Amino acid sequence: MTVVKERYAFLKTFIAIALVFLCLWAAQWQYHRGVERHAHNNLIVEQSRLPEVKLSELTGNIDSFEWRKITIQGSFDDKNQILLRNRYSEGVYGFEQLTLFAFDGRKIWVDRGWIKAGSNATIPPQLQKTNENIVNISGRLRLDSSLPQGKFFAVSNNAQRDLISQLDARNGIQTEEFYVDLISVSDTSMNPDVPVELPELSDGPHMAYALQWIFFGALSIYGRRLIRRTA
Repeated sequence: MTVVKERYAFLKTFIAIALVFLCLWAAQWQYHRGVERHAHNNLIVEQSRLPEVKLSELTGNIDSFEWRKITIQGSFDDKNQILLRNRYSEGVYGFEQLTLFAFDGRKIWVDRGWIKAGSNATIPPQLQKTNENIVNISGRLRLDSSLPQGKFFAVSNNAQRDLISQLDARNGIQTEEFYVDLISVSDTSMNPDVPVELPELSDGPHMAYALQWIFFGALSIYGRRLIRRTA
């Protein structure tokens, strides 16, 4: 009986093993992404359910209070407002309006929610009302690192409300290392029309993808054995 030696057996085995390791690495990566996302979602839920507190009552590292509901007393600075581009609400294009807020000698950006874009690129959007009276604001504390980076439209305070493109939102302004997603204002005329909502708290498909990659790894082993038998 003549034994036919399989051609390139070592190369085929090496490729199969490499595919198995690649699939296991991808499965592990997806698994850890799923775990991290689940933990992040739990953090948002836990923090957002805690009772509202004054910002001055928070002590320690500010990072540990992200998503906590806080209140601050101060005033809006309508001379410093910015619009974040490419924001949608129920499929309608618009902006997020951020206004500088001053309190106790400090400054932060306050995200006042979504506003509809003008009817065309040359018409500025209708900004939400602002005045410089002392007010109490209620909102969720957000870390500055989560504020979208890059260039924004800036809004001047003149009658034309000129839009100046490609102006860094924080150029020349010293602010705190956090900002606030506005929920409400003691002066209800300044309440956001479309406030910033909590992100979608879904764990996503990461665990399913992890199992899928394990299946692909097993399929690589099965495929190698099948090729060997039919060689």
